Amino acid sequence: MSEGIEGIPQTAEQETKGTKEEKEALAAQEAAGVEQTGVSGHAPRTEHTDTHFENPLRDPRDRRLPRIAGPSGLVIFGVTGDLSRKKLMPAVYDLANRGLLPPGFSLVGFARRDWEDQDFAQVVHDAVREHARTPFREEVWQQLAEGMRFIPGDFDDDTAFKQLRSAVEELDASRGTSGNYAFYLSVPPKFFPKVVRQLKKHKLADAPEGSWRRAVIEKPFGHDLRSAEELNAIVHDVFDPEQVFRIDHYLGKETVQNLLALRFANQMFEPIWNRSYVDHVQITMAEDIGIGGRAGYYDGIGAARDVIQNHLLQLMALTAMEEPAAFDAASLLTEKLKVLKAVRLPQELGQGTVRGQYAAGWQGGTKVRGYLEEDGIDPSSTTDTYAAVRLQVDNRRWAGVPFYLRTGKRLGRRVTEIAVVFQRAPHSPFDSTATEELGSNAIVIRVQPDEGMTVRFGSKVPGTSMEIRDVTMDFAYGESFTESSPEAYERLILDVLLGDANLFPRHQEVEESWKILDPIEQYWATHGRPAQYASGSWGPEEADEMLARDGRSWRRP
Repeated sequence: MSEGIEGIPQTAEQETKGTKEEKEALAAQEAAGVEQTGVSGHAPRTEHTDTHFENPLRDPRDRRLPRIAGPSGLVIFGVTGDLSRKKLMPAVYDLANRGLLPPGFSLVGFARRDWEDQDFAQVVHDAVREHARTPFREEVWQQLAEGMRFIPGDFDDDTAFKQLRSAVEELDASRGTSGNYAFYLSVPPKFFPKVVRQLKKHKLADAPEGSWRRAVIEKPFGHDLRSAEELNAIVHDVFDPEQVFRIDHYLGKETVQNLLALRFANQMFEPIWNRSYVDHVQITMAEDIGIGGRAGYYDGIGAARDVIQNHLLQLMALTAMEEPAAFDAASLLTEKLKVLKAVRLPQELGQGTVRGQYAAGWQGGTKVRGYLEEDGIDPSSTTDTYAAVRLQVDNRRWAGVPFYLRTGKRLGRRVTEIAVVFQRAPHSPFDSTATEELGSNAIVIRVQPDEGMTVRFGSKVPGTSMEIRDVTMDFAYGESFTESSPEAYERLILDVLLGDANLFPRHQEVEESWKILDPIEQYWATHGRPAQYASGSWGPEEADEMLARDGRSWRRP
């Protein structure tokens, strides 16, 4: 085997996914200092107790070993919800299966259910079996299950929070969590203040000496600027800003992180990533489903608050930002804030914004109902299920380049992408007939599904005549790497346990995003009703007209 830097052996370039994951798990458990018997609960090896011993597997130069969380536990409030069942609990298992959690990792559920610990463990087991990304392994499950506890109660139940504190102290002693806990608020936003105040009241937010406590908050972070500021004040009264991790699961996706690698690790893109070459940018998040059973949450919120305020403005900031001084949370925050503060709204909001509601139609060969016909929706509701806005970034790099953001439900297909569309060549020596099928060059980053990137450019069609037509070059994660991409929640939960805040929006970003969206929402509230669009289409005609007025058109993903 060849040698790496200073004698560190290099792994073979090609490994199967299964082999790589097994090696990760073995290396991780070796690094944690536990016996490789597949049985949980073993004491550390005696030869590893020397305080001066340095495990070579911990060498940061050895890229074979991924980052591993130290002793810690996770408390999930609202553990019976869909998010917890479909995403959080499977992500915790997948992390354990990949060897990225410590042997004594503990999972505590808090919800209004009359369950015992074993009932909770069975719920987690079923969720993992149904939704986990990695294969089920009994020895991994048994080790996880030993650290599972369940606390029944309401959020205003002092007795339940006393039980939670007792469970945390018991797990410190029995599992060696060292007092390190993250509290995941997988609950409706109206309960955030109540939960964090209870954590403060019962001293759960106070970390013992040498330990940490962190709060994880799911979106939406308020419903306007004022409510976001009030929520931030309440949360920061209990947890310091650096202890608060606001989850935007889009930022955990590999392709979003690859956007930074694409821009700043390569020389070929940066020289043309500016107003001199870029004509406009389109950022799209389309869903092919309706609201389902979420009427209670969705009505009154709408597409713009649900998606544009967080997901799309974050993608826009990453696309438009300058190179950060370093890849750390503070440097990324600095550059993203510069972009958000430089965003300018259209002078005429009626011309530069569009909202819509899906109407009845055909989708996937099935007749579907319109939004106003969904269960639990007021027939007079003005909630938007489609939103499109045109924004400008007033700085030297992007002056005059429009950013078009759109999102909607019941659209043609499920897709999220960032399309950087370039200007046409300033002069063409070819006849107009030769280039009539030639469009604009574009770089398209596909966030989901089919994660990857496409470059579109013109090429001559084989034959005796000069005819130029668009062609594409594709990069796909599934074809270029043997290892499959982890789920976003795997990466984000691991980052919370490690204290790595690179992929989490800070409160300043949240408030700046609301400053952008609030005037649009206020305008919509006093000007007419949402435009109707057929389910299965790509949105209302008004959105097409908005781009047509600028001499442009929407991409068909």
